[in-house]
Amino acid sequence: MLEQRIQQQFFESADLLYQVAESLSRPVADAAQLLVDGITAGNRVLCCGLGLSALDARYMAALLSGRFEQERPGLAALCLDGQVQTGAAADVSSALARQIQVLGHPGDLLLLFESQGASRAQLAPLLEAAHAQDMTVITLSGSQDEEWRSALLDTDVQIRLPHSRVARVAEGQRLLAHCLCDAIDLQLLGSGE
Repeated sequence: MLEQRIQQQFFESADLLYQVAESLSRPVADAAQLLVDGITAGNRVLCCGLGLSALDARYMAALLSGRFEQERPGLAALCLDGQVQTGAAADVSSALARQIQVLGHPGDLLLLFESQGASRAQLAPLLEAAHAQDMTVITLSGSQDEEWRSALLDTDVQIRLPHSRVARVAEGQRLLAHCLCDAIDLQLLGSGE
């Protein structure tokens, strides 16, 4: 019984990734191009996430500023920390929005990880802060609820893994982070093979 349940986890994850591979290749390519254009223009990537997605944001910032699979100079990426409480910031969304206001500059990109179905009230302050700084937003989301989608601009990119289980979304987002890094490295360094 336990082995079957474990196998089912693998099958469910693989099924989701197989189902979205074709539909997500275009938004991932668009996001990678935005990142390359921003980085080569001297701009920065600010990564953040709510809840456990903050760990994915930290991982992505580390891959960009360090390395993915090839040696390369570090790229200008940093992870915003929603646990830092400054001034009037009473919650994580407010703390992150404040950091975007302080650290974001026109041309920078906000890479936002969201896997647990955050509400418009949680995400809107982040998107509004980025847009006020003339930043482009790339979201990696899993939300089945699209109520906050209207807060994105036409120049923003949403990469959405449509699944009700947070674990499946988080697994897919790790793969998406790797796809983005691979595409960035390919454009900056060539295939390296």
